[in-house]
Amino acid sequence: MLGVFSSSIVSPPDELVAAGSRTPSPKVTAANLVARFVEANSSAVSVQIGEDVQLAYTHYNQSALRPRSFAVKDGIFCLFEGALDNLGSMRQQYGLAKSANEVLLVIEAYKALRDRAPYPPDHVVGHLRGNFAFIVFDKSTSTIFVATDRYAKVPLYWGVTADGCVAFADDAELLKGACGKSLASFPQGCFFSTAFGELRSYENPKNKITAVPAKEDEIWGAKFTGHESGAILSLCIWLLDLSFGLTFPTRKARTTTSFYEI
Repeated sequence: MLGVFSSSIVSPPDELVAAGSRTPSPKVTAANLVARFVEANSSAVSVQIGEDVQLAYTHYNQSALRPRSFAVKDGIFCLFEGALDNLGSMRQQYGLAKSANEVLLVIEAYKALRDRAPYPPDHVVGHLRGNFAFIVFDKSTSTIFVATDRYAKVPLYWGVTADGCVAFADDAELLKGACGKSLASFPQGCFFSTAFGELRSYENPKNKITAVPAKEDEIWGAKFTGHESGAILSLCIWLLDLSFGLTFPTRKARTTTSFYEI
């Protein structure tokens, strides 16, 4: 699957732009990227939304355990790949019919996030169980919402094209040819939304996601990771206590209607 958004919808992440600047490499425009996808994939479906958004997908060569699907409902477009283990209970939570599949469920979950503010986005994605990656575009607000499962069982990548568009795809080689080193793997257990303005972890909401430069011989220009120093420190203390019988004082935690589907 492929989603391409112009800079008027989403500003290219500084980390990806910087990665491409450190190691200049060939890039192509967003239009050429979509054309390559359509040419390389049998029976590909491509949808253009205005002048700023292009979505594409194909059932060709898809995994039986990670099918791809596409739907549009109430001006919300969604590309979904994978399967949810708790689809039945999620249907009940959002009041959907038994015939509703994953892509329609994600649309309803996004609508709840948009319309029931303040509604924590990490709760919306965090309740999903299974292997998945999805791309949502809300035409009414020009908002995108992208997420992957907590173990990255369904791979997702993002990059910046020659004309400054941000692209998301499940094919790293496709994006490499279009984005050069302005490319990274989308981190597991995270979501990105233009409504919130940054990449966030729904697995560990308090962790700040940062990017570090990748090695020259890697396909990526950058790697995104979360700070988990607190968890690592706790583990080290536990290991020392286990090995040497040391005891450390503990600290209290701070709390700080119609639709179209293909």
